[in-house]
Amino acid sequence: MESAHRAEPSAEDAAETEEAIYEEVMPCDRMELSQRLAVEELITTEASYVHNIQLCILDIRAHLQKKQLPDLDLEGLFSNTDDILHVSKRFLKGLEATATQEHEQLLCISALFQEFKEEMETVYKIYCASYEHALLLVESYHKDPRLQEEILETLNATVPHTGASDLSFFLVMPVQRVTKYPLLLGKILENTPTSSSAYPALQAAVRAMARVNANINEYKRRREVATKYNKAEHLTLRDRFARLNTHSIAKKTTRLSRLFMHEAGIVAKMEDREYDDLEEKFQYMVSSVAVLKENVASYLGHLEVRSDGSLFFFLLPTPHKRELQIDEGPAQQYRCFAEYLHGTVFPEFKRRLDRLGWQACGPPLCSLSDMLVGPQQLVKKRLDKLLDYEEIQERKNEMGSVTYDEEAAMNTYLAINALLVAELPRFNQVALQLLGQILCSLSALQQDLAAQVLHQAEKELEQMPHGHMPLPSFWKVVEDTLQQSGTQLRIFCETFETVTPSPMAQPLNPAEERKVLSLVSKHGPDRLYQVTSNISGSRDLDLTLQRGQIVALLQSVDTKGNRSRWLVDAGGPRGFVPAGKLQPYCPVQSQQPGMLMPALESSTERRRHSYASPEAPRPQMATFTPAFQVVAGFSFAARSPQEVSLQAGQPVVVLEPHDKKGSKEWSLVDVNGQRGYVPSSYLVTVPVQESTGWSLPV
Repeated sequence: MESAHRAEPSAEDAAETEEAIYEEVMPCDRMELSQRLAVEELITTEASYVHNIQLCILDIRAHLQKKQLPDLDLEGLFSNTDDILHVSKRFLKGLEATATQEHEQLLCISALFQEFKEEMETVYKIYCASYEHALLLVESYHKDPRLQEEILETLNATVPHTGASDLSFFLVMPVQRVTKYPLLLGKILENTPTSSSAYPALQAAVRAMARVNANINEYKRRREVATKYNKAEHLTLRDRFARLNTHSIAKKTTRLSRLFMHEAGIVAKMEDREYDDLEEKFQYMVSSVAVLKENVASYLGHLEVRSDGSLFFFLLPTPHKRELQIDEGPAQQYRCFAEYLHGTVFPEFKRRLDRLGWQACGPPLCSLSDMLVGPQQLVKKRLDKLLDYEEIQERKNEMGSVTYDEEAAMNTYLAINALLVAELPRFNQVALQLLGQILCSLSALQQDLAAQVLHQAEKELEQMPHGHMPLPSFWKVVEDTLQQSGTQLRIFCETFETVTPSPMAQPLNPAEERKVLSLVSKHGPDRLYQVTSNISGSRDLDLTLQRGQIVALLQSVDTKGNRSRWLVDAGGPRGFVPAGKLQPYCPVQSQQPGMLMPALESSTERRRHSYASPEAPRPQMATFTPAFQVVAGFSFAARSPQEVSLQAGQPVVVLEPHDKKGSKEWSLVDVNGQRGYVPSSYLVTVPVQESTGWSLPV
């Protein structure tokens, strides 16, 4: 009995055993229950978050879009919520699928966060960086009663159950959600035994999401630094002077000296090949956009509508606006063709360019150019901060520490550099795509225009007399016609030259006479030539001259050594003319007393003479007395045997308007039988009172 009594436990012993078992088992159950609740909270809150984001996009934003409020910046308010919704819906679908995994659910959740961490970082960092701007917009809308009333009406009509009083109730949700992921995972981890196989995976997921939030915060900080520096400031000179102080002058001086040391090779420049390659591509894009913008502006300028309604296009002739006095034939057909182009094709092209071209080439091109301003400012500011960084880094290496402001300056450079390295590749790619689309749109418009013109031209060509003639035969007809017309024109010109009096026989008017006097005083009478026929300048530095004009020869060869193209002075403008259209100019001999100016045949003149045609040899230059004389304007005392003294007003005879070395500062003159050199600036040309003007040989 005793043994039997001892074998059966008493009620007190059973209670103690049950309590011990409860104490041993229940903590595990509570941990498992808390873990299950944490997982359920993660999934249910994610479902609620996705639902609210859908309301925000599909209901609120869509309702505001229908209102078409011009002062409402929907893109600035909602940023990239579409991308967030796309990622969150896929993430929620994956979370809900883990419910069927039972014992593997925690591993699946951990793997899911690892799978989505990069996508989450990409979409949430963009939203969080622009969140402050969205709040500023909401605050500005509060100050506009009309906009605020429209927003409240939208919220009451779409989400009355939420009780939201403004848009910030929904706009803050993505910011709150991404920061809550590490907390939700941490709560699951706290209720997971360390011995569980899912514990290391959950730890890794917590660290991953914490790193995502840290990267988002760093990106937001970089964007704030970039926003501070990438604005193009248009400061007046007074504003710039107002900003000058001892600190700014010292900082700019230090940067400038550092830059000079870089250029001189005294100090090595810190290299970043990755950034240098990105900046080179960016600068090439800036240059390309600037050139395209200039070309498109010039192109559009040639499409402006004239006052008469026609287009200033590459077909400047408008034969349909002229009375040809030809009722039929190819000329009339061409007139009809031109009228069709200017009245139908070109205006339609201009309308398409206004409708499509301005949308395809105008605003996008201008927008792209404006988009480049911010990065350009940031690239420029990076160079300034790099110079500061290098200077502070040297000081840090020498002294071992830097001040708080210097540390902040170094961090600013690192933030700008990291942002540019991260953003420039994508920016360059998008800018290049946009540039390509602009060029394709413009090319498509040009192709359509060319196709219309060609189609109409082919229709008109079929009605031409030679429209069905083989191409070689057609060109033979064109060649024969042009040759015949050229022969007729040449015969007409020869007849005209024969009938028209020679320019040498025409009297000079007073203005031309004064010009001749000026040319003679500058270059001498032996260098004067007369134009035998009209000259139309067709190249750079060519002159356009009329038949009969007097010029002075400066050089009997052009810059390339061509002796058939002479450099002349036309009494003001200087340039090149064909040598074959010049002949020496000689006034008629006069019996009146005056100044004797013998013509000396120089080697240069002999070269000129060799280019004259055999039928028109250069006449011999004889002594003549023109209607002017050279006198001493000032008294001059000779200082050497080669010089001769002058008295003011004393007449002289200029033998050579230069010295033996060709310098025109000295002239060889004859004064009362004495020869010598005098300064050319002491001589003046005055008219002879007895003369009645220039007369030319008939």
